[in-house]
Amino acid sequence: MADHDSPSDPIESIGALAEDLRRRMFAFIRRARRPVTRDEAAASVGISRKLAAFHLDKLVDAGLLRAHYGAPGGLRKVGRQPKVYEPTDARIRLSIPDSRHELLADLLLTAVVTQRDEETAEQAALRAAHERGRDLGEHQHATLRPRRLGAERGVTLCERMLEDHGFEPVRESPTRLTLHNCPFQPQAAKAPDLVCGMNHAFVTGYLQGLGATAVQAVLAPRPGECCVELRQAGT
Repeated sequence: MADHDSPSDPIESIGALAEDLRRRMFAFIRRARRPVTRDEAAASVGISRKLAAFHLDKLVDAGLLRAHYGAPGGLRKVGRQPKVYEPTDARIRLSIPDSRHELLADLLLTAVVTQRDEETAEQAALRAAHERGRDLGEHQHATLRPRRLGAERGVTLCERMLEDHGFEPVRESPTRLTLHNCPFQPQAAKAPDLVCGMNHAFVTGYLQGLGATAVQAVLAPRPGECCVELRQAGT
């Protein structure tokens, strides 16, 4: 089976991700940031190695993954090396994970129609992002009614929200979360300071509304990723 460096047919590539298990394995491999074995991919979604191989080969055929033989993590092992999978550059061409242009557009529209006399346009945008995040956090708090939110629990709840909004959160430690995707690309490239500020305001507002005072959102820019990182407050 030939490997592909990029998808030859965007429609075929999108169709390959219509199946839930396949989409979840693809997301797992993207986040791994290293070659992943069939066993690891299978375990990530709770299916057999044989079924995982079928779905992985479909993703290779669609040009979303490339496959080769090698030890995961670059470790040298005796004997035949396993087949491993890693993403191609299809993310740029297919906007995977999903971009959230409608959220950015809605926040900017809210900023325009609610801009106060003493605010600049940028200040209004940051306020709109913070208020949206705070409203979301308050709703979550009212739904869950948590007694006390320590850093680990607060990061867990924020991780779920960020996953739903396309930020690709990755748990680096129990109390540290990095975001491997900015859902506002490619617009973010045109105004990085504004979009990064809105991301930070949105997450900060969510933590405030949630009552997760043990967690803080900080700006930690990384090329090709979201500029926001979540850490235990005070660290």
